[in-house]
Amino acid sequence: MFEALKLLKSTAFRLSLIYLAVFAVFAGLLIAYLSWNTWVIFSRQMVDTIDAEVQGLAEQYRLGGVLRLIQVIDQRTGNPSSSLYLLEDPQGNRLTGNIASVPDSIWKAEDISRVRYERFNETAGSRHEALVRVFQLPGGFRLLVGRDIEERRRLQDIIWRATLLAVGLMIVLGIGGGYYVSRRILARIDAVAETSRTIMAGDLSQRMALSGSDDEFDRLASGLNAMLERIERLMHGLKEVSDNIAHDLKTPLTRLRSRVEAALRAEPTEEGYREALETTIEESDRLIAVFNGLLMIARAEAGAAGASFGLVDLADVARDVVELYEPVAEEAGLALTVDATDKATVDGNRELIGQAIANLVDNALKYGQQNTGETDGSVTVIVRNEGDRAEIAVADRGPGIPEELKPKVVERFARLEESRSAPGAGLGLALVAAVARLHGGQLRLDDNNPGLKAVLDLPAVAKDTDSA
Repeated sequence: MFEALKLLKSTAFRLSLIYLAVFAVFAGLLIAYLSWNTWVIFSRQMVDTIDAEVQGLAEQYRLGGVLRLIQVIDQRTGNPSSSLYLLEDPQGNRLTGNIASVPDSIWKAEDISRVRYERFNETAGSRHEALVRVFQLPGGFRLLVGRDIEERRRLQDIIWRATLLAVGLMIVLGIGGGYYVSRRILARIDAVAETSRTIMAGDLSQRMALSGSDDEFDRLASGLNAMLERIERLMHGLKEVSDNIAHDLKTPLTRLRSRVEAALRAEPTEEGYREALETTIEESDRLIAVFNGLLMIARAEAGAAGASFGLVDLADVARDVVELYEPVAEEAGLALTVDATDKATVDGNRELIGQAIANLVDNALKYGQQNTGETDGSVTVIVRNEGDRAEIAVADRGPGIPEELKPKVVERFARLEESRSAPGAGLGLALVAAVARLHGGQLRLDDNNPGLKAVLDLPAVAKDTDSA
């Protein structure tokens, strides 16, 4: 009972009833119009036929008198048909015809009339209906010519019964179809609601079921599933970030506190205090850099920089970054070069793209010198146009990254165990990946054989647009 009430209250069932009612009214009006129009046409044809017969019989009377008229009427009534005839003399006596009697008032009618009559040689009390016209002949004779309409009335009744049966069947099938459709729709909606309740209870791994029909419900479920996957990744990332912040920031904060305590316990000297303060400032700067990196990643992932997008020449940005890091490369004993012969233009935020390239160069300079093999110890920044894509690649000759660890290193605070001794918080590649996603691109980590080739792949601006 509850299920039936729930179904009757559903929007799909109510819409089905509304469409059914509208269609039934329209179909009824259409059939009624067709039936009425058919009756009008039949009546007009009968009137034309009656008028033609009256004119013809009047002509026979003019040519041969009453005897010839009686002969013609007898000949016509001898053949079964719906035509009706009655000829009376001036005294009202029946001379011939297939009508036994009609109301006396009909002889005074001047136009087509509908009348009930009795057929000649039929049992008394058998009444029929006809359309008739009366014609006064010279000499006082009266002629009645008509057409029986019982057959057409029976045809009309058949049409109306068929109409009622069709409308009734349509209503029954419509209600049944609406019930079936509503049940299917309600079942899909209940499944979505049940899955939503499970998700709200904390199980973010649940997904909306797909029927495989690729209908609007499947498309909606696919969109919700994509959203849920994104939310699950963000929640998982948030948990990892919280754990990593607790892990990676606990050590520098503890070290900072220990140094301050040691300075307070030691012999109070100006030199000791200065050294403690300088160390505290350095540790604080590293902590601030970590939080600045987190804020920049959050800004990129939230798309907050979209308002300051514009045309950016990647070659110019790459040359600026290389010029900035050349002293660092020389100090590390590495050759830093740029290969930016192509003009690659993208629609983006220059500050974030520059920071992303700087992070890639900084990583290459840090880890590109750790390879003990026979390499040239160089870092190269390459800018290329690849069809409708623009690529900035930073290639080094370091130890590279194992294939199974490449998805991990683009996460926040992710650092390889062998790189824990190097300065940094594990936010560089995470920021680059966030900037790539903001610009509709991606970060690829390819092998440089040996070394790593980090590629920032972004959608390029068309050349005609760039020149304009």
